[in-house]
Amino acid sequence: MNTNTLHAAERPHGLHPDPETTVSLERVMKKYHDHTVLHELTLKIRRGEFLTLLGPSGCGKTTLLNLIAGFAEADNGEIFIDGRLVTAEPPHKRQIGIVFQNYALFPHMTVERNIGYGLRMRGVPPDEIRQRVQEAMDMVKLGGLGHRKPRELSGGQQQRVALARALVIQPKVLLLDEPFSALDKSLRGSMQVEVREIQRRLGVTTVFVTHDQGEALAMSDRIAVMSAGVIRQIAPPAELYQNPQDPFVASFLGDVNILPAYYHGHRSGDILLRLGAGLLSLPFERLVGDSHEGERLDLYVRPEHITLESLHPDSVLNGTVVNHVFQGDHIDTFVDVEIPSAGRRIVTVRSGGLSAVQQWPIGAVVGLHIPQDGVSVFNP
Repeated sequence: MNTNTLHAAERPHGLHPDPETTVSLERVMKKYHDHTVLHELTLKIRRGEFLTLLGPSGCGKTTLLNLIAGFAEADNGEIFIDGRLVTAEPPHKRQIGIVFQNYALFPHMTVERNIGYGLRMRGVPPDEIRQRVQEAMDMVKLGGLGHRKPRELSGGQQQRVALARALVIQPKVLLLDEPFSALDKSLRGSMQVEVREIQRRLGVTTVFVTHDQGEALAMSDRIAVMSAGVIRQIAPPAELYQNPQDPFVASFLGDVNILPAYYHGHRSGDILLRLGAGLLSLPFERLVGDSHEGERLDLYVRPEHITLESLHPDSVLNGTVVNHVFQGDHIDTFVDVEIPSAGRRIVTVRSGGLSAVQQWPIGAVVGLHIPQDGVSVFNP
């Protein structure tokens, strides 16, 4: 017998309801043919939080969303919503609201009919449907558009209809499957703000799938970074960005310079790393794993954590400015650095204004200052 079909009360090891958790996944695995898409994944999604599943194409994030929704069946493991085992239940019994990437609106229905579809399927009385649909339309700023068809709406308005349709059923969990990907940049930014504001106001537990790092950092309470069917790290955005636990997370979330260094012992609780001609002292907790004298390590340094300075004997690294790139709210300066025993490489330094261009023109020989903050150390 497939134990996934048993009720929680019949299971010897079933999870008990947790008032702090809306969705629980326990050792969930999914295969397609001989390819394992999710590897015994365990995850708890807190009540009322906005959790983002972030990762490259093929990492398993959409499959995970489909398992929560009930559109795909787990090959092993258990899924709970509000403490109730739903692993074998169909989507319409899970009280899930979902916004798809292409919105999936019914083209022959008006806005009002689209939004009220889920309520009609649940047998809600017509008077209550009208009231709840109107409230949902007001919430997403669609007042006056109820009699239009989807083809008569802009992309942003269609997305609002899809969001209202997902929320009008008062779901326990809201699932968002890359809902902003079809919008232009300015509209995407404004819709991110609106969706997050509505989510906070309603307090609905939300799972958001994206491959866009900026969206994840801007919208999430926590981010689960995924790769090859596993969660590499799950944490609030600032913690993920500043303290990645492995090279994949450090590289995938934001820009980073990777600099070769060598372990040179420790002193007063800090580790010493030889980088170029100098020594860099870092807090011991920055090193993930153990190392021995002379071992090669990689420093992962965010561009904004490196500063340029006039060349002096204590400069850890030095190089030649080869380019400046204006990025609107910041300047990226590219420095050609020679690292002994590692060769030449281009280091990106990020600053806040045009003064860097004036102070460090192309061709200038500069020193690079690397502070203790913002540096992670991993085995290559």
